[in-house]
Amino acid sequence: MKPVYFLPAIGFVIVVIYLVKGLELAQERAPSFIPSVLINTPVTNFNLDAISGQQRGLSYSDLIGKVSIVNVFASWCEACKFEHKMLMRIKTNGRIPIYGINWKEKDRSSGPAWLRRYGNPYRLIGDDPNSVGAIAFGVTKAPESFVIDRKGFIRLKRTGPITPEYWENKMLPTIERLINQ
Repeated sequence: MKPVYFLPAIGFVIVVIYLVKGLELAQERAPSFIPSVLINTPVTNFNLDAISGQQRGLSYSDLIGKVSIVNVFASWCEACKFEHKMLMRIKTNGRIPIYGINWKEKDRSSGPAWLRRYGNPYRLIGDDPNSVGAIAFGVTKAPESFVIDRKGFIRLKRTGPITPEYWENKMLPTIERLINQ
């Protein structure tokens, strides 16, 4: 057989390789590609009830006066399990309060049970079965995390889990800058 007959097959293989590599790269970068129109705008006023077993819920007024992280999580969220160790590490550091929004739980006992099992990194947790808090932050999926400044403005949004690299290279420098302002 002449080598020229193999050119279409070789071309097809090259195109497939490029497409697969492109999809892998897009998946790798996907969390940072989801912009938020709410960056540098104040959080909308919200008030969430406490999850089962907690004394207080979470509201807009809890975020005023300090730099903080708001993390949207759910027991059904696999990426939240991956992120949770990082949240516990951030809590142990003690530099910044983390507030939680337990989002769209079908069973209201699932979130509290999940926190008992994996640990609770949150200062306060709001129960958000109807997406009131999620709407205030413009949440598109869980997990999502937001850095909030002292005046209640969203200064950074992370869609997807907080990784050690993201924490060190993006989130922590943003928090330090806001704390030192």
